[in-house]
Amino acid sequence: MKVVQINVTCGNGSTGKICVAVSKLLSENGIENYILYSNGKSDYSLGIKYQSDRYRKIQGLWSRVLGNYGFNAWLSTRKLIKHLKRIKPDIVHLHNLHSHNGNLSRLFSFFRKEKIKLFWTFHDCWAFTGYCPHFDRIGCTKWQSECHDCSQRKRFSWFFDRSRCLYQKKKLLFNNQDLTIVTPSQWVADLVKNSFLKHYPIQVINNGINLSVFQPRESDFRKKYRIEDKFIVLGVAFNWGYSKGLDVFIELANRLDSSYQIILVGTNEQTDKLLPENILSIYKTQNQIELAQIYSAANVLVNPTREDTFPTVNMEALACGIPVITFRTGGSPEIIDEHCGLIVEKEDIDGLEKGVRLLKAECIFSKADCLQRAQKYNENEKFKEYMRLYEEEN
Repeated sequence: MKVVQINVTCGNGSTGKICVAVSKLLSENGIENYILYSNGKSDYSLGIKYQSDRYRKIQGLWSRVLGNYGFNAWLSTRKLIKHLKRIKPDIVHLHNLHSHNGNLSRLFSFFRKEKIKLFWTFHDCWAFTGYCPHFDRIGCTKWQSECHDCSQRKRFSWFFDRSRCLYQKKKLLFNNQDLTIVTPSQWVADLVKNSFLKHYPIQVINNGINLSVFQPRESDFRKKYRIEDKFIVLGVAFNWGYSKGLDVFIELANRLDSSYQIILVGTNEQTDKLLPENILSIYKTQNQIELAQIYSAANVLVNPTREDTFPTVNMEALACGIPVITFRTGGSPEIIDEHCGLIVEKEDIDGLEKGVRLLKAECIFSKADCLQRAQKYNENEKFKEYMRLYEEEN
C-alpha cells in the first residue's frame, strides 16, 4: 500500500501536524507514504513542496479579482498531478485544499479518471459551500440547498459573487468519486449529512494531541508575572478576533475584579491596542512545552469561540489538568463532559461569567477528571483509526 496526503502545510499548523503524525505512523508500519504540500517550509523528509509561496500569493490575488476561489492554480496543479503520477499511490488522503493550492476541476477530474481511492478530512465546511470554511457564526443555511448571494463574499472576492457557480461546480466535481469523508467532530458529520455530499460514507475521527507534551507541568510562570494569588482565566488562540471571542474577554475584564487575571496567548501588537490594561497579553510561545506550562498555571480555559470544528486548545487544557468553559459552538462542546467543564449558550456572556465565578468559588472539577478525559484524545490512538481505514480499503 502506498499513501499520499495533500495539504496546505507539512508539520506546521494544526493540519500540518496531523499530516506528519499520520505519516510517521504509516512509516512505523512499513507503509510508503508522502505529504504533498504547498505553503511554507518543512524539513520533514517525506514532505514534497509542489508550489512556490510567490505563486500562491499570485493565485490568491487572482482569486480575489475573479471570484473563482478554488479554481485557479493551473500550473501548480499540473505539478501536483505529475508527482501523483510518479508516486502512483493506492490512497490519496486530502486535507485542506483551500489556500489557493490547487485547481479543483483539474485535480478531481484526475482522481476520477485514475479511479484513485480518496479519503478527505473536512477540517472545516469549505467542501460543501460556495466560499465559506465556516458559516455557523452568521447562521447561514443556504449551503443545504444552493449557495447564492453570499453574505461573506467580500472575504473571498472583491468584485463578483460567484457562490452559486462555485457551489454547483463542487457539487458536480465531487460526484462519482471513490470517496470516504472523515470529520473531526460529530457536528461536522451531521452537517455533511445535510449537504450534497450526504450519499458518501462518513467516518468521525477526532483530532488528537501529544500527551507527552501536554501534561501538568511545573513552572515559575505565576511568579514571573507576580500573579501567584490570582484566579487565572486563560484564553488561547492564534488569530484573535470576533470569531475567537476577543470581545468576550474584553467584556469579562470589565466585569471581574482584581482577584482574577485574564491571560490571552497568541496575541500581537494589533490585538494589544484593543485590550484593557488588566488583560495580560502573551505573544507566540517559544514551544509547546512553554504553552503547556501556561495551561498548567491557569485555573480555567475559557473558549468563547463562535466558529470552530474541534478546537485543539480544549484538549490541550484538559491534558494539563484544567477545566474548560466554552460556548456551544461547532464541535467545541463535544470535547468536554460534565466532569471537566461547562457549556454555555453562544453569546451568553452572563452565563460564561457565572461559570468563571462558580469555578473560583467551588472546586467542582478535579485535575484527575480532566486528565482522564484528555486520554480520549491521545493522538497515537486517534491516528491509528486512519490506519484501520486505510487497511480496510486495501
